[in-house]
Amino acid sequence: MKLGLGTAALGRPQYINVRKENCDNSDLNHFRKHSFTVLEDAYQSGIRYFDTAPGYGLAEELLIEWLQTKNDASIKIATKWGYTYTANFDINATVHEIKEHSLFKLNEQWNFSKKLLPYLKVYQIHSATLETGVLENKEVLTKLAYLKKEHHLKIGLTTTGTSQLKVIKKALNVLVDGKQVFDIFQVTYNILDQSLKEISDELLSQNKSIIIKEALANGRLLKNNNFPHYSKMYVTLENLSKKYKVGADAICLKYCEQTIANSIILSGASNSEQLKENLKTNTFSLSNNEIELLNSFKTSTDSYWTERKKLPWN
Repeated sequence: MKLGLGTAALGRPQYINVRKENCDNSDLNHFRKHSFTVLEDAYQSGIRYFDTAPGYGLAEELLIEWLQTKNDASIKIATKWGYTYTANFDINATVHEIKEHSLFKLNEQWNFSKKLLPYLKVYQIHSATLETGVLENKEVLTKLAYLKKEHHLKIGLTTTGTSQLKVIKKALNVLVDGKQVFDIFQVTYNILDQSLKEISDELLSQNKSIIIKEALANGRLLKNNNFPHYSKMYVTLENLSKKYKVGADAICLKYCEQTIANSIILSGASNSEQLKENLKTNTFSLSNNEIELLNSFKTSTDSYWTERKKLPWN
């Protein structure tokens, strides 16, 4: 399985997630050392794809520092531009990040992100939407096409919200000098939001790469009494977990792998124990009947994203 490591939970102490236990991330030195350890453990476990962003607090900085300990051309780093982290590691912050899809922000963030070269292979618009107009901004698109050619990058975008498919379809038609700009699409996909299936075959037929994010639906796929409407799904995941002797997280990741061909699935592990559990997805395969059963828990994109908006930063 192609498992990558997302660094949102490693670069900033708070993230949108469902947590069962409280954890104290207020000591930044301890937090940095902890995150460094998780990066190294991921590498030692065979992971070579690492996803980061300026909006993830310290994440890019940590990766730059960590890469200085490596000499391995198989490492691939993906980063993004468009979000600025604003919480300043304050657990009481009301605003954690600000989105800006301007040429100014692209240039500003590229000037730091380029320190990830030569390991940097993928450069993405962070959470591209129709509303920001970024897919019609000729200055931005021209700059991305230039970076693609100059640094042999794959240019991509990440999507979020109910308009994921509309954004992807629009992006496929974006051309600069007669050539498609976008090569790679990082999309929210999991047992609850299965909308990616509607376009995945088309993406693969055009030789586009697919990266899956939020495979655990920000923790909602793990048994939680606050979501009684998922009780049947939780029972099913529990039964499959017992059968394959893995956690529900590994079942959810395997579902993504088996239903979206040739994709990289991002682990959002915030510690080495979670990462170890995620990696157990390599030890089994789900049957066709089990896949069909999990397919049956699909929700509407509207209800999925309405619920996600209510999740707290913690």
